[in-house]
Amino acid sequence: MHKSKLITLIITITLFFLAGCASTGEDSDDVTAGWSAQKLYTQAKEELKAGDYELAIEYFEKLEARFPFGKYAQQAQLETIYTYFLFDEPDSSIAAADRFIKLHPTHKHVDYAYYMRGLASFHKKDSPFDMFVYQDPAERDSASSRNSFNYFSDLVKKFPNSKYTDDSIKRMKFQRNLLAKHELQVANYYLERGAYVAAVNRAKYVIENYQQTPSIPGALKLLAKAYNSLEMNELANDAQRVLEHNFPESKKKDNNKDI
Repeated sequence: MHKSKLITLIITITLFFLAGCASTGEDSDDVTAGWSAQKLYTQAKEELKAGDYELAIEYFEKLEARFPFGKYAQQAQLETIYTYFLFDEPDSSIAAADRFIKLHPTHKHVDYAYYMRGLASFHKKDSPFDMFVYQDPAERDSASSRNSFNYFSDLVKKFPNSKYTDDSIKRMKFQRNLLAKHELQVANYYLERGAYVAAVNRAKYVIENYQQTPSIPGALKLLAKAYNSLEMNELANDAQRVLEHNFPESKKKDNNKDI
């Protein structure tokens, strides 16, 4: 045999040997090698129950990868959404829910994915410092609140008879109040800094978009102050009249402050 051909053959055999060893080593390190779909699912549920969320997610994802068309695959996807939520990984939970909704839009439990998407966003911390320092939720970035409201709204519209609808409506009301309060705080920020036009616009936005929230009286009061500062007295008086007509208790509070 020609020398160069012999060298090539030896190299090829060596590479195949090394590849085989690597494959064997990898399989020997994976305790789940050879597990059935049922075994993976059962063990993942055990880890979930024990609080080892990271390992539970690993088992659920291996199950889906190895048995994508089996009866446990879709359930594993739903369980992954919940496990990421418990693992305090809201973005991953939302992404997993989005994926399930796209893959299985007619699944009998797809409403659960809609609900968990809203719930994960509801509990999301927009700042890494939120866990260390208490901050009024209305003072934080409102992105998660808006997303949560919209996610719950999707569920309520598409699945009005879902068992998750009542809770979603309650959470939407909470988020709506929070968003109104956030907008009012922004309006106050502008007012305190003399940006009266911006304050007027924010206050009007609250009044027009967040009717029947606790922030409406404050928005009307702020609107009157901003208009006065702009020397738009007629508009200021209009805002004050609407405030006193619809919220007579606000006049009593102002009178008490003068005493």
